[in-house]
Amino acid sequence: MTEALEILFTASFWVAAIRIASPLIFATMGELICERAGVLNLGIEGIMTVGAFAGWFTVYSGGDLWTGVLIAALAGAAFGFLHATLTVPLGLSQHVVGIGITLLATSLTYFTYRLALPEVTSPPKIEPFATLPIPGLARIPIIGEALFSQTPLTYLAFVSVVLVAWVLYKTPLGLAIRAAGENPSAVEAQGISVTAIRMGAVMAGSALMAVGGAFLTMSAFNSFFFNMINGRGWICIALVVFGSWRPGKALIGAILFAAFDAYQVRLQQLSGGVVPYQVFLMLPYILSILALVLVARRATYPKALMIPYQKGER
Repeated sequence: MTEALEILFTASFWVAAIRIASPLIFATMGELICERAGVLNLGIEGIMTVGAFAGWFTVYSGGDLWTGVLIAALAGAAFGFLHATLTVPLGLSQHVVGIGITLLATSLTYFTYRLALPEVTSPPKIEPFATLPIPGLARIPIIGEALFSQTPLTYLAFVSVVLVAWVLYKTPLGLAIRAAGENPSAVEAQGISVTAIRMGAVMAGSALMAVGGAFLTMSAFNSFFFNMINGRGWICIALVVFGSWRPGKALIGAILFAAFDAYQVRLQQLSGGVVPYQVFLMLPYILSILALVLVARRATYPKALMIPYQKGER
């Protein structure tokens, strides 16, 4: 019992937790932007898969790491455009389109991988982002190593939270995005296109989701393999609800889930195989479901979420 508690006070544990949280932060911010504008993007799992492959393959083909991030974001935005076109101006079911985007993006990614690398038996490796300690801050016990001795993409993930919060609550664009998810007729009354706001939000959000996928192949690991997203997209949708559609709270949720995940790995090692490892694998999800149930009952969701809007409607 003492050893299990001591894990929580080690730097290595929190380093792992922040690393696990980083792709979740990107994708959660992306989903939050979409939903704030009134669009539920269930294509997140597939878009993350596309981003993971696009970023990795760009670097594998000779591009630099930041070019890989950019290509991943553009690939995500392209699928976001497809999703938005079908759900916003055409008003198709956001549930059906989202699942379809996930299936299309995932299948297309795997097909492209097999087409580009037909003879490969093990995933080719690239040189990923290296850790970039921040002078001075990285020497702070536990916190310094956990927060300030990470890769550039992890720092960018935290910057994205600040940027999303600033745009949503401090700019006219953010007001229009939030209004599009709450009262789209009021947006139209101001002479602003609800269609343009929603489509732009879905494309920007999808770009962030794809960068979250690219984190896995370019920062956490150094190669692409099938099923590497492993349900992270669905977790991010839950994290948006957990965070009550607010960036700061969603960030806390992502870190908590990542901490649960990092903790279960270490508990497996302590158990010595006495307890089946599947029990530990379930723990982060069980705890997340409990937290979601407690929080979701008090959450206030965007009133126009999943409701199609056509110009002139009241």
